[in-house]
Amino acid sequence: MKLAGGLIITLLLSACAGGVGTGASAGVATYDDLKAATAACAAKGGHLKLKRNGDIKYLDDYACEKT
Repeated sequence: MKLAGGLIITLLLSACAGGVGTGASAGVATYDDLKAATAACAAKGGHLKLKRNGDIKYLDDYACEKT
């Protein structure tokens, strides 16, 4: 029973840990993150651009747009 309870708690906590903001920069647009995102976007044939009304501080506020 203790094993099942521990497993449930582990699954619940791991569900909360996914997504943006869990890495070393916690979703903040650091120089290295922006550099990597720019390179990945360029490899797809686009350019990285700040979304309309986006905040330059957050990586999710940037989008890869086709050129």
